[in-house]
Amino acid sequence: MQFRDLKQQYQVLKKDIDEAMIKVATDCNFISGAQVAEFEKELAEYVGVKHCITCANGTDALSIAMMTWGIKEGDAVFVPDFTFFSSGEIVSHCGATPVFVDVNSDTYNIDCDSLETAVKKILEEGKLKPKAIVAVDLFGLPANLEKIRQIAQKYGLLVLEDGAQGFGGEINGRKACSFGDISTTSFFPAKPLGCYGDGGAVFTDNDEWAEVIKSICVHGKGTMKYDNIRIGLNSRLDTIQAAVLSVKLKAFKEYEVRDVNKVAIRYAELLGGIVKTPVVPENFYSSWAQYTIQLKDKETRDGLQAALKEEGIPSMVYYPKPMHLQRAFDETENFGISCAVTEKLCDTVLSLPMHPYLREEEIRQVAEAVKKYLSK
Repeated sequence: MQFRDLKQQYQVLKKDIDEAMIKVATDCNFISGAQVAEFEKELAEYVGVKHCITCANGTDALSIAMMTWGIKEGDAVFVPDFTFFSSGEIVSHCGATPVFVDVNSDTYNIDCDSLETAVKKILEEGKLKPKAIVAVDLFGLPANLEKIRQIAQKYGLLVLEDGAQGFGGEINGRKACSFGDISTTSFFPAKPLGCYGDGGAVFTDNDEWAEVIKSICVHGKGTMKYDNIRIGLNSRLDTIQAAVLSVKLKAFKEYEVRDVNKVAIRYAELLGGIVKTPVVPENFYSSWAQYTIQLKDKETRDGLQAALKEEGIPSMVYYPKPMHLQRAFDETENFGISCAVTEKLCDTVLSLPMHPYLREEEIRQVAEAVKKYLSK
């Protein structure tokens, strides 16, 4: 059994993917080929924004947003404590200070009460200038972006929607990656929409920022690549990845998001009342980057993971350590902000196999293995 079955996906899409890759090889347009611009147009239309600029990876996408806004030393950027390292790393990388806030125990996304408390603390202390919020769409579920935007407007903050895991999700029919002042996603192979290497994208409705983003992606270019008007990056999506992603996007839109939601429904039916299953709030729609359950304590979680492994069932712990306890942030002040929910989640969460090609018998196998262990 595969945790996320990219092999099966390739077999289903093999003919179209092979043709797309061969065309790139035949044309030898490996960098900035026509397929890149075509894919950016498809992405912008799907998400519902004016501009999509692809780049080398999801972390670069986040960094490019920080660079576009001029986030710097002395600035505070608010980041959920329960997320992948890059969401906070990119803040420190530009010299600013990440302020870690707690998350909601049901959705795993940023807790808006904790967020507002943190903003007030930073304002009261007066040492840092609050500048932005990194709103992570974790495990496929968009964050509470409508409430986050209200807080941002109240305190004059920018919103960076980190949709690396949320691409394909929705709130009231509006697509993830359309809620931030700038939004980003990742095409890492295991993401909801993944390529065959690294890749990322930046989304915005702001015309001026879009031009800056394009410039940053190619060494800060001006009118041409040898006219450099700012310090930038070398961060472009390879043509072959764009070609593969265009094929995958078609399947993603036509049936993959629908089918992965069917898998989530079956898990909930089979595991409801046995473990704490993920919560999708009303009017929200998840793309299910992960299906993450909660156990009563670390001993039970670790025991279940070991039992699943013995039965050939893969599982993962996302995430075993809070951001504020990462060694890289040892010198970063926590400002007295409690992240008790995050600390508990790191000891109790377990992600189960989840992808659009998961068969009914596999879903049942996983559910029965979970029940078997917990019944002991």
